[in-house]
Amino acid sequence: MYLLTRLFILLILTGFGFNPSHADGGENKSKKSPMAPYQELIGDEKYQQAINELEKALDDDPDNADMLNLLAYSHRNLKHYDIALNYYQQALQIDPQHRGANEYLGELYLQIGQLDKAEERLEVLDKDCFFGCEEFDELEETIAEYRKQNPS
Repeated sequence: MYLLTRLFILLILTGFGFNPSHADGGENKSKKSPMAPYQELIGDEKYQQAINELEKALDDDPDNADMLNLLAYSHRNLKHYDIALNYYQQALQIDPQHRGANEYLGELYLQIGQLDKAEERLEVLDKDCFFGCEEFDELEETIAEYRKQNPS
């Protein structure tokens, strides 16, 4: 319980948290990932710089779901929710099972008060993560905390 409490506090303090490995669907944990430069900017909370770099990179690779996910994440952290929503949806059109995009889109829905849509993202992750995955666990916990703070 103590660990879960600490994790929740960390998630709240970091705006629902960011795990750079989720940019690539949560499967490529290598620091040599092509996403590493963008993940580093985001990890340093240089969201606008990350947006600028990602937009340039997308000119050469417009169907890169990982880049679209990071672009959406960066916009979400700048509270550009409509723009973030658009990029998450683009990423999921390319890769509907993208774990990072599904988790982060669920978090965006919570930030804008759409619990039902966040739960839909959790269902997608539940089906995709047959043996469990970090993205499912994190979104499930974030939804549980949202419910505690927003009883209906």
